[in-house]
Amino acid sequence: MDGAFGTVLHGRGVPIDQSFDAVNLTNPALVAEIHRGYIDAGSDLIETNTFGANRFKLMEHGQQQQVEAINRAAVAIARRVIAGSFREVLLAGSIGPLGVRLAPLGRVSVAEAEAAFGEQIAALVGGAAGESDQPGIDLLIIETMSDIKEVEAAVSAARAVAPDLPIIAQMTFTRDDKTLLGYPPDALATHLARLEVDAVGINCSGGPAQVLRLIGVVRQLAPEIPVSAAPNAGWPEQMAGGRVMYPATPDYFGDYARAFVEAGVSLIGGCCGTTAAHIRAMRQALDTPGHSSLGLPEVRVVDRAERRVATGGEPTRLAQHLAAGQLILTVEMDPPKGVAAERLLAGARMLREAGANFLNIADSPLARMRMSAWAAAYLVQKDVGLEAVLHFPTRGRNLLRIQGDLLAAHAMGIRNLFVAMGDPTRIGDYPEAMDSYDIVPTGLMELIKKQFNQGLDKAGLSIDQPTTFVVGGALSLTPKDVEAELRLLRKKVEHGMDFALTQPVFDPEAALAFIAAYHHAYGEPPPPLLAGIKPLYNSRNAEFLHNEVPGITIPEALRERMRAAAKPQAEGVQIAREIAATLRPHVNGFYFMPAFGRYDLVADVLDMFGSSCQ
Repeated sequence: MDGAFGTVLHGRGVPIDQSFDAVNLTNPALVAEIHRGYIDAGSDLIETNTFGANRFKLMEHGQQQQVEAINRAAVAIARRVIAGSFREVLLAGSIGPLGVRLAPLGRVSVAEAEAAFGEQIAALVGGAAGESDQPGIDLLIIETMSDIKEVEAAVSAARAVAPDLPIIAQMTFTRDDKTLLGYPPDALATHLARLEVDAVGINCSGGPAQVLRLIGVVRQLAPEIPVSAAPNAGWPEQMAGGRVMYPATPDYFGDYARAFVEAGVSLIGGCCGTTAAHIRAMRQALDTPGHSSLGLPEVRVVDRAERRVATGGEPTRLAQHLAAGQLILTVEMDPPKGVAAERLLAGARMLREAGANFLNIADSPLARMRMSAWAAAYLVQKDVGLEAVLHFPTRGRNLLRIQGDLLAAHAMGIRNLFVAMGDPTRIGDYPEAMDSYDIVPTGLMELIKKQFNQGLDKAGLSIDQPTTFVVGGALSLTPKDVEAELRLLRKKVEHGMDFALTQPVFDPEAALAFIAAYHHAYGEPPPPLLAGIKPLYNSRNAEFLHNEVPGITIPEALRERMRAAAKPQAEGVQIAREIAATLRPHVNGFYFMPAFGRYDLVADVLDMFGSSCQ
C-alpha cells in the first residue's frame, strides 16, 4: 500500500487547519504528484485523498455541500495517475472517522452516521467527476477507527451502496494498546472479523513494533481472515514552530517489512509520518530475497480470568525507584484555596529544579476546603513533569465514592497513593460536615493491592483491567508506644503497603532504634521508608509542634538551638540537614513538609543531595 497523505500535503505547504481533502479541488496537480511518488516508490495500491471527505468533517471548513465533488475529484486524479503509470495499481477509497461521536456517547444516531458514510462511499464508487468512462474505486479502506459501532455503520453503508465491493476495516490504538474508546486488539478479531469485510487491520497507532505485536493478537484469534498493517512512523513529536515530526526512518520500515510478511500480514503500508521514501525502502526489502532479522514478538492471548490478574502497564517511576533502591526526595504541597493553580505550579517547578523527584499532594489538609487533590496532582504531573503521590484519606468517603475515585485517579495517570484516615472535619472549615467512613486505611490498602491491582472491585466484579497503584501508609518512627506502632506497621505490610511516609523526625537516634526493633521483631527490614523532614521556621514554630501536634516530639536541645538562633530559618534548615544526613544510610528517601508553604527552605535542604537523586 502507499503511505501518509496528510503528512506529505502539510510538508508541501498546506496549512494544518485547512481541509486536506479540499486540495483535490484547489490543487489537483499536488495530489497527483503525491500519488505518482508512491507508485514510483513501489506501491501496488494507493488510496484516494478522501480520509476526511465526509459531511461532518467538511462542515468544520464550511464545505459540507461539496462531499460529492471532492470525492469524485479524488477518484479522477488517482485514476489519471494510475493510467499513466503503465502498470497495474489498485485504487482504494479512503474512509476515515466522521469526527463526531455516535449515540450514546454522542448525539449522532447510527442512521445519521450510515447516511454520511453512504453519501461519501456512493461518490467514490460512482467514478471520476466528469469522466463517466472511468471506473470508481476497486476497494474500500475504512481506517483509523476507535469505535466499533462506527465501523459497523460504515460497513453497513458500504454494503448498501456496493454489495460486492471489497472492504478492509482498520482500527488505531493508543500507547496502552487500546483504542481511544477502550477496545482491546482482540476486538479487531472477535468483532470486526464477523462483519462483512474482506480484511481487518491496524493503521496509525504507534510505530511498526507496536503494530507488529498487536497483529499477533489478531492472527491468533482470527487466523483465516487477511490482515493489513499500516503503522505511523513512530509516535509524533512536537517540534519548535509547531511542526510535527515522526522519528522512524525509511530503513527502519524496510527492516519491518519482512517481519510483517512473516507474521502473516497480507497488505502492508504506512500511515502518519511515512513518505514515498518509507514505501520505497519497504518495496526494496520485500523484493530482496531473505528473512527478517528482527524476529517475531511472542504473543499469547489470555482469557478473561488470566487478564484479571495480569499486571497492567509500565510501573510508575516511584515503583521503579523503590525497586532499584534509588533516592526518593518528595515534598508535600497543598492544593490552592481557589481555582488559580499557578502558584502551586511555580512552587513545583522550583522544587524540581532544586532536586525533588516526586511531589506529595495533600487532600484537604487540616480539613480546610481546597481544590480537589486529584486536579492538583494531575496539573503537577502534566505541567511540571514530576510524578505525584496523591494523599487518599478514607474519612468522609463511602465505598462507592472510594472506588470511583480510584478509577478516576488511575485514568488521569495518578498511580501513587498515600492512604491515611484523614483529618476530622471538626477541626476544619466545616465542622458540621459528614465525618463517617466505610473502610480504614489498612482495609483500603488491601482493596487496592489485592483487588483493584488484580482487576476486581470490592464485590469481586471485573474493572476491565488491573490497576497499577503503588500504595503508601503513615508511620511514626518516634512513637510513644513503640510496640503498638510496630504491630500497626506490620499489619499495613501484610495488607500490601509498598512504602511508608513518616511523621517529621527530630530525634534520629530514636528513629534508628525503631527501625532496628522492627528488624529484630519480624526478622526482616521494614518496608521502604521515606523519613519525614520538616525544617523548623522559628522558636515559636518548634514549641507549637512539640506541645500541640500529636506524635511530634522535639528534643530540648533542638528547641534551645532555635531559641538561640540569630537566623532561625537558616538554623532550621541546618537541623533538617543534620537529621537527614544521620538517617540517609537507613532509609529510601525523604518526605519534606514545609512550614507555612516556605518551599524555598525545603529547597535549601535539598541542596545537600546535589544530583544524587537523579
